[in-house]
Amino acid sequence: MGVLKLTLLLLVFLTCSTIGYLYGKSFSSRLENLITLEQCIKILETEVVYGLTPLPEALSNVHRKGKEKVSYIFEEIKEDLVNNKRGGVYDSFLSVEGNLYNNLNFKKEDVETFLSLGRVLGTSDRVDQQKNFILVSNQISAQIFEAREERNKNAKLYRNLGVITGVAIIILLI
Repeated sequence: MGVLKLTLLLLVFLTCSTIGYLYGKSFSSRLENLITLEQCIKILETEVVYGLTPLPEALSNVHRKGKEKVSYIFEEIKEDLVNNKRGGVYDSFLSVEGNLYNNLNFKKEDVETFLSLGRVLGTSDRVDQQKNFILVSNQISAQIFEAREERNKNAKLYRNLGVITGVAIIILLI
């Protein structure tokens, strides 16, 4: 009976610690994904503004050159743009909105900034496109700063909170 009780207490502790660790990791994940998204947008800017690459090809190039963890969304946008032809570029950007929330831990403002790029992409000349890319890059840089602050404040807090909660539950059960 004692071994079973000890095993269950250990299981409770490990579960609480893991939940705290995973929740704390989501703050780090958001920061890493925002930094990668910023790099992908810079690649897209180079392709569109300087390379004069057609948008579907530019999106494929971003997928190949960027880090797979984030750049896959550009391939999905390209596939939607080429295959579904249901509207404009913005509609294709909207098709990946769920992935941005679920797979990349983005917040609403992160997704809105990314979608704003889809609203203006391909709607004006090179000079205006470059201004739009600069604006989006500046907004993402501000969000990276915010995400870094949030990670520094909260990641360690939730890890420690998970461990403390596990210990508290063990004390209550003993």
